[in-house]
Amino acid sequence: MLILTGCSSPAPETKQAKQPTSETPGPATTSGKHPLAKFIELSGFRIKESGSGKLEVKFIAVNHSEADLGDLELHVRLVTSASKPGDEPVTQFDAKIPSLGPREIKDVSAQATTKLRLYELPDWQFLRGEFDILSPAP
Repeated sequence: MLILTGCSSPAPETKQAKQPTSETPGPATTSGKHPLAKFIELSGFRIKESGSGKLEVKFIAVNHSEADLGDLELHVRLVTSASKPGDEPVTQFDAKIPSLGPREIKDVSAQATTKLRLYELPDWQFLRGEFDILSPAP
């Protein structure tokens, strides 16, 4: 007769899903209370120097709603993924987004200024955007 005995070991610890941190790059966020802000995503920021202290910023704007959104004017701040609240942005600029249809994506380009040289600018994966909708008024 064979008798097996076993030891019970404590249940393995379950790992909780890692929550995104401010160091995680991704789409632009907004701190504004504009009712359209929850439907707008800005992402894919690309920066190109267009002269000393002048930048051309390209990105995409996404309408996640099922409604047509008219022309939008935004104020965008690009910060690094490691920046803390109150840190100066890499650059900031106003952008006009043409009318977006339901679930539509559009390429957007804007001019900006910066104190940094091109080689000092962070790579795309370390950029994070923050935006506020200036118009239409809520």
